[in-house]
Amino acid sequence: MKYAIIGTGAVGGYYGGRLALAGNDVHFLLHGDYEYIRQNGLQVDSCDGSFRLDRVNAYRSTAEMPPCDVVLVALKSTNNALLGTLLPPLLRPDTLVVMIQNGIGIEADVQRLLPGLQLAAGLAFICSSKTSPGRITHQDYGYINIGNYSCRDTKLIDSLISDLQSAGIRAAEVEYHEARWKKAVWNMPFNGMTVVLDTHTGLLLQDTGMLSLIREQMLEVIGAARALGVGSVDAAFADKMIGNTLNMKPYLPSMKLDYDYRRPMEIYYLYTRPIEEARKAGFSMPRLGMLEAQLRFMEAQRTD
Repeated sequence: MKYAIIGTGAVGGYYGGRLALAGNDVHFLLHGDYEYIRQNGLQVDSCDGSFRLDRVNAYRSTAEMPPCDVVLVALKSTNNALLGTLLPPLLRPDTLVVMIQNGIGIEADVQRLLPGLQLAAGLAFICSSKTSPGRITHQDYGYINIGNYSCRDTKLIDSLISDLQSAGIRAAEVEYHEARWKKAVWNMPFNGMTVVLDTHTGLLLQDTGMLSLIREQMLEVIGAARALGVGSVDAAFADKMIGNTLNMKPYLPSMKLDYDYRRPMEIYYLYTRPIEEARKAGFSMPRLGMLEAQLRFMEAQRTD
C-alpha cells in the first residue's frame, strides 16, 4: 500500500520511518526540517534498533503528494482545522485516514469536516521525541492499536496492521470507544500534571501523595468511560497503567514538551471535550476539571 505521513515528528516520523525501512511506499509531509531531511535523510535512534533513511519522499505540501491508500495523521490536534485543506489531495474514494492523536472526540469532528471519509483511531503507546532536525529518539514502548471509527472496507485495517507488524511494530485492532478512553486514563493525569508541576513521570510516582492523586484522576477517567457505556475498564486498569509507568524510563509527555517549547497545548481534546462528554452523561470529573483550569491559566499567561 501507499502511505502518507502528515506530521513527521516524534510519532509520525517513527512509524512512517519503520514502514519505509520495511520497503513500503511512504510519503512524508515536512515543515521546518524539509530541506535538512531532503538532503540528509531521517535518523531514528531507537531502543528497538536505530536506523537511518538516506532517501526520503519529502514534500512541503500535500498538493505535491500522490493519493494514498492510508494517511497517518500525527499532527498536534491544535492543527486539525488545517485538515480540510491538507487531506483532500491525498484521498482516493477508499482511502483510510488514521488519526494518531490523543484525546476524545477527534474522529467525530474530522468526520463532520469531511463527511464520507473512512476514519480510524491510532492509539500509540510510545515514548519518543524529536530531538533535532531530522532526528527522532525512541526511548520506550512503541506499539499502536487501531480502532475502527467509520472504515467501511475493513480489509484496509487488516492490511495496515499487517504492514505495521512486518515493519517490526506491535499492532492490533481494538474496539474504538474502549481504546480512546483507555488511552485517556494515562493521558489525562500525566500530561497535565507534568506541566503544572514542572516534572516528569518518574518523580510524580516517587511521591506517595502524587501517586495517590494520579490514581484518583485515573479513576475519574474510568468513571467517565463507564458512564458513557465503556464497561470493560475498571480500577484494575488504573493500577496496570501506574505499574507500566513505574517500569518505564522517566518520561516527559507530549504536553509537557509542547509547553516547554512554547507550542500550544492540546487542552481541548485531552481535557475539555472528555469532561464535557462525561458531564452530558451525568458524571463529574472535579479533579481533572481543576487540572484543565490550571492548564488554561498557564496557557493564557504565556500567550498574553
